[in-house]
This record gives sequence, structure tokens and C-alpha cells, in this order.
Amino acid sequence: MTRVTRVVVVLLSLVLALSSPSARAAESVDLLLVLAADVSRSVTEPKFKLQREGAAAAITHPEVVRAIASGPNRRIAICFLEWATAGQQNVVVDWTVIGDGEAARSFGDKLVEMPRSFAGSTSISNAIDFSVQQIERAPFTAERRVIDISGDGNNNSGRSVTDARDEALAKGITINALVILTPLAESFRPEHTNPPGGLEKYFQDNVIGGFGAFTVVAESHESFGRALTKKLIAEIAGLPQRQLAEAPDGE
Repeated sequence: MTRVTRVVVVLLSLVLALSSPSARAAESVDLLLVLAADVSRSVTEPKFKLQREGAAAAITHPEVVRAIASGPNRRIAICFLEWATAGQQNVVVDWTVIGDGEAARSFGDKLVEMPRSFAGSTSISNAIDFSVQQIERAPFTAERRVIDISGDGNNNSGRSVTDARDEALAKGITINALVILTPLAESFRPEHTNPPGGLEKYFQDNVIGGFGAFTVVAESHESFGRALTKKLIAEIAGLPQRQLAEAPDGE
């Protein structure tokens, strides 16, 4: 190989490297949001369907789309995953930029069509760890990075949930929660779904954290979509917790 040929090869390699997705600057969005949904055994098939449909409806709600369009970049990136016991985590719909109603509907349609991932125990700690991994590999950049955990029971699998939470917070990630309450009469494991002090307090003490972190309560799986809509508006718009009650509830 002549010197000229070597120079040409090097220049071509450099051009190809600079034109590759990994070398280009990552697209800026207003928010990186992981929606991490509980699909443990306590979530029955009817409840699972309600959650999926509720999530799809929330993402496409006009107020949510309006909140997305109100940011400086007028778009956010969302990743939807499901989790159960330790080692059972799955990305259902990968990172997607949403900047208008059409993109939101496409995301929601994919979400409804995908099969259920698991049905195991409840490892909130592994759900947090897996969510952090998704944020770190996201092909987008954002000043705000949020994990949105939904669940109907306390952590009973995997490592300490507070250790997982603290490690995520140390990376500047905020963790919010959508707490799904189960009436005592309907619970087959009250110590799991109705821990001492209540499930919302459990999430407040052990799961959420970071700037402006908050919990939203769904009184049942049926009200999941309404609660998530309110929560998404608050997260996307960056509303202080005191303004959360004023956000539309999706009805």
C-alpha cells in the first residue's frame, strides 16, 4: 500500500466514523422519561390490560401533548418497560421522541399491541437499576431525567430498594411513583399491598427521590390512566408538587 493510498484510507475511515450515529451529537429533548410498570403476580390480566390501555390513553391525552409542546425543545423522549421479580425486566417500547399527537398515538398503539412481559414477584430495586441503565444508553440528551415507577406492592425481591434509589439519585435522576392501592378485602397478600403506614408512605419513604419528587395515588387499576395523565403533565411541565393537584386529571 502506497503512502497516498494509506492517507486516503485513513481519511475515509475518519469520514465514516464522524458520520456514524455514535459520533453525531445526541438530539436534545426536554425530558428523558422512563415509565416502569409493575407486572408482578398481584397484577391480574384484567388489571394488566387496564394499566396498558390507561398508559396509552395518558400519553395521547391532549393536555399531555400540550405540555410536551410547551418545552424549549417541544419534544421529550419516552421509554416504556415492565418489571416483576429480580432479573425480570423488559423494554416494551424503546426510546421514542414524542413532539406531537401523531407521535404520541404511534407510541400508544405500539404499547397496547405488545404482549405482557412477566408475572413474578416485586423487585422495585431491580426496576430502578434497569431504568437507570436505559437512561444511560438513551440516544438523546436532556437536563431532566426521570424514572416513573408504578406499583401495587412493596419491594420483596432483589437488593435493597433504598440502595437502588440512592444510587440513581446520586446520578442526578429523579424518581417519582404512581402508587396503585388495593383494598384489603381484595388483597391476597395484605403485608405486600398494604404495608404498615400504607403503600403511599412506603413509596415516599423508600422509593421516590430527587428534585421535586412526588407520588400520585390511583385508588384502583381502573383509575390508573387518570392518575398517570395528571402525573405526566406534572413531570413534563416540571410543575412543583404543590401545583400537582391543579393539573387536569384526564377526564
